[in-house]
Amino acid sequence: MKLPVGFPSVIACGLWVVVAAAATNHHPSPDLASADRKIAHLEANGRAAHPDPKPTVLTEAEINAYLASDEVEFPAGVQSVRLSGRNQVISGVAKVDFDKVREGTGSSNPLLSIFSGVHDVQVEAHAYGRGGQGYVHVDSVSLDGVEVPQFVLRLFVEKYITPRYSNIGIDSRFKLPDRIDSATVGQHQVQLVQK
Repeated sequence: MKLPVGFPSVIACGLWVVVAAAATNHHPSPDLASADRKIAHLEANGRAAHPDPKPTVLTEAEINAYLASDEVEFPAGVQSVRLSGRNQVISGVAKVDFDKVREGTGSSNPLLSIFSGVHDVQVEAHAYGRGGQGYVHVDSVSLDGVEVPQFVLRLFVEKYITPRYSNIGIDSRFKLPDRIDSATVGQHQVQLVQK
């Protein structure tokens, strides 16, 4: 199953994509195989009449192995996504070809001209899940080490991301899959509890 996700919240939401579907890679790495087992457990547990509330922990290595697999399809222009987590903060890096991301749309706003060409992108976001809902707030985005001003980032998201992915923005809220009630980002891991 290929899964589309949006950008710039793609990096933050990438963590949530991991819990959304099972991987079916025939020659997985140990981290990918472990992620596959845990995702299969989450799906089966979510179908149970009374899910086991024992937490399922996905490590940073498992999440990154899954994101690097053929199971996740990012939007055109987004590649090499890697995540790290610490105390409700997700940091992500990716290489992004903004000309491909913006393809088919135009803008005469000169502030948006920084979003052209290929850049190394870093995103910092707060993320958590509570009451069956996932929440992500993008704190900052940097292109090639230079932080993008918040008002310019908002313009970009409103012009190019939200029209394509209506539930993705600077602040995103979405239903967690498989009866996941809470998600807690910790040091190099995320803990998921189902109810």
